[in-house]
Amino acid sequence: MSYLDLNLSLTEEDIQLREAAHKFAKEVMRPIARELDLMSPEEALAEDSPLWEFMRKAYELGYHKIIMPEEVGGLGATPLQAHIVFEELGWGSFGLAVLLAVAFLPFYGLLLSGNQELIEKFTVPFCACDDGSIRGCWAITEPDHGSDAFGHGEEFFESPSMRANVQAQLEGDEWVINGQKAAWVSGACTATHVMMHPQIDQSRGMAGFGICIVPLDLEGVTKGKPLKKVGQRDLNQGELFFDNVRIPKEYMFIEPEAYHPGAFDRILAATKICMSIWSTGLARAAYDEALEYAKERVQGGKPLIEHYAMRERIFNMFARVETCRALSRAVTNFNLSVPTPFSEYSAVAKTICTQKCFENAHEAVQILGGNGLTEEYLTEKLFRDARATLIEDGNNEVLAREGGFILSETYPRSISMG
Repeated sequence: MSYLDLNLSLTEEDIQLREAAHKFAKEVMRPIARELDLMSPEEALAEDSPLWEFMRKAYELGYHKIIMPEEVGGLGATPLQAHIVFEELGWGSFGLAVLLAVAFLPFYGLLLSGNQELIEKFTVPFCACDDGSIRGCWAITEPDHGSDAFGHGEEFFESPSMRANVQAQLEGDEWVINGQKAAWVSGACTATHVMMHPQIDQSRGMAGFGICIVPLDLEGVTKGKPLKKVGQRDLNQGELFFDNVRIPKEYMFIEPEAYHPGAFDRILAATKICMSIWSTGLARAAYDEALEYAKERVQGGKPLIEHYAMRERIFNMFARVETCRALSRAVTNFNLSVPTPFSEYSAVAKTICTQKCFENAHEAVQILGGNGLTEEYLTEKLFRDARATLIEDGNNEVLAREGGFILSETYPRSISMG
């Protein structure tokens, strides 16, 4: 029996999308994620790795292009439909859900440019790909710069002293890129393209960035080793190095004038929304595991679920799931429907949903006791995966600071649909 949905207005298409995504999450993502989790980072990327089966099947179903508009070959899903599918993918595997999302991010990001030549060159072929052979990643984090890239409102953000690790200089009709992106670039080890944020104008500090697309088979590009980490081991992450890499001028589709406020904020709003949705799925997965175990495990002569205190704990887990879903859906629908997203709402969704997701995963481990610490049970992996979300795509404390700055400067805000 599927998890109850409080939305009584779901269409038949919505329900079919949910059922198909859940089946994929259960039958494909769960077992492959478990295999990858037990492998070394290098084994997980080998030619015979089940990772490639996941990518192929996900592309066959069109999940790599679900939010792409139909005019470029995408599925043109509504915000609600995107939420429905992404929640199920997050339930299946948070790490693999992220990998699939960063695979489409560069090609989705190009839609911000309005450059039809770039869209025809990169986005349309990506949408037409059905075997997983075209894969993107997103590179913003650097060895010396993590949270400060999100530091709008802080004195340092526009300071000339803030020199980024990756620099891009215009030489004639080409940009020349040099430097290193950090080991936390999701999907870097498997990507064919990257949407990257290099610094163009150091006099503007972190606001002096641009956004470009770089094919990763260009001369001068090197990939680092996949990172070994506590959680989300099914999501490869690694460094990217650029040594006099040359790209055509038009590949830099966002320059500092349109970077912030502007394209950067729209991208961050979208990625934080995704984090909130996947966290909803993971919170639900932890709830499912705890409830099932509480029904089966006998202590004190009766199943755990028949103990009063356990029923209260299970109820609180259920409440967290519903809170995450209500918040993430509302923000998804709002920020994907207005011309300019309100990033403070995306920050609220990301921080609240990831925190409640972690609380559910932690509680699931507590309910399973010693069993919750073993690899025999999924709960152990869910806990490790959930812990990463509090830092991933923006440390929660930093995002709260950023949201607070926006509120102090702009609240209350109004919507302009023009």
